[in-house]
Amino acid sequence: MNKQVVHTPKVPPARVPLSQAIKAGEWVFASGQLGLDVATAKLVPGGIAAETRQVCENLKSILEAAGSSLDNVVKVTIYMVDLGELTAMNEVFSRYFPVDPPARTTFQCVALVAGARVEIEAIAFV
Repeated sequence: MNKQVVHTPKVPPARVPLSQAIKAGEWVFASGQLGLDVATAKLVPGGIAAETRQVCENLKSILEAAGSSLDNVVKVTIYMVDLGELTAMNEVFSRYFPVDPPARTTFQCVALVAGARVEIEAIAFV
């Protein structure tokens, strides 16, 4: 099985040693994404809804760079600083996965990098 590093300039580069995604055979493993704006490399303003939208846009760009799409996502893991914001996050998330959403696990965590409210990682097929 071939392992290929996936990178797109449509998503801000990580400041830590990681790949945006790894394509292994017909599978894509996307690293957790934050709501970072590509132009500024800073969190988008507007709270959990704005961050979730940007996270999903970043995942979409990475998956497309790997030859996949959000439609092919089979599993996501969502990390949130405050599960009290779950309803607002779900409203945005459901717009990106309107039919047959992926399997999912959601955790509340103490903190995320850069003061983010939400981080989402994904596994998709090509």
